Amino acid sequence: MDLDLSGKVAVVTGGSIGIGLGVARAFAREGANVLIAARDRERVVGAAAGLTQEFGVNVVGHACDVSTAAGCASLVEAARTDFGGADILVNNAGTGSNETILEAPDEKWQAYWDLHVMAAVRLARGLAPMMAARGGGAILNNASICATQPLWYEPIYNVTKAALVMLSKTMATEFIPQGIRVNTVSPGLILTPDWKKTATQLTADTGGDWEGYLQSVADEHAAIKRFGTVEELADFMVFLCSPRASYAVGGNYFVDGGMLRTI
Repeated sequence: MDLDLSGKVAVVTGGSIGIGLGVARAFAREGANVLIAARDRERVVGAAAGLTQEFGVNVVGHACDVSTAAGCASLVEAARTDFGGADILVNNAGTGSNETILEAPDEKWQAYWDLHVMAAVRLARGLAPMMAARGGGAILNNASICATQPLWYEPIYNVTKAALVMLSKTMATEFIPQGIRVNTVSPGLILTPDWKKTATQLTADTGGDWEGYLQSVADEHAAIKRFGTVEELADFMVFLCSPRASYAVGGNYFVDGGMLRTI
């Protein structure tokens, strides 16, 4: 299926590794030009160069911290300067947490709010006018199944991702008159480098069977009994951003292998 993305400009945050890099690769494979953002300059520039060489499209790596107003502003300016605007924004930058409500300090709540919610607000505010001027576009916010079905040990992650889902819904209503479609994706278990790192650490003292540990997690939580791949999720996300999904507006799509236990 031709997703009609050739020549489009996609901005992807958290794009140097894991899901973000997978999404950037999927866009580049479809012929889109990509601006990927991440904090580590060497890694994001290297990832961009690799995608440019692999697919022959223009991929630019921009080092910034989107949890800050200055970082978001610099990314918006990079889209303007390097590409003359943008057609697609994927707010993907984020990370898990581990705390209790009674013990977590205000500063941690604020940091996750800035990363998961305010980054999406600031980047949409900066890029949506450019999209509208180019005839419309798409914004996709990467939330989590934990926004709907929370895990007890990461309350800050659960709350801020739930806020991102609501932000997406209200943003969708506001932006659709400008031809900008906004949707959310809520992944379940996706096999990212972070999951592998965590599993390796947790099994270091018991033989190091990190793959067996991850299988036990999948057996417990996912009806499909396995983790999803980054590529499976990325393909779905890129489809949602494409004209092929032109009637998808304000939705929250679960890509979770049957992990969600409600309807």
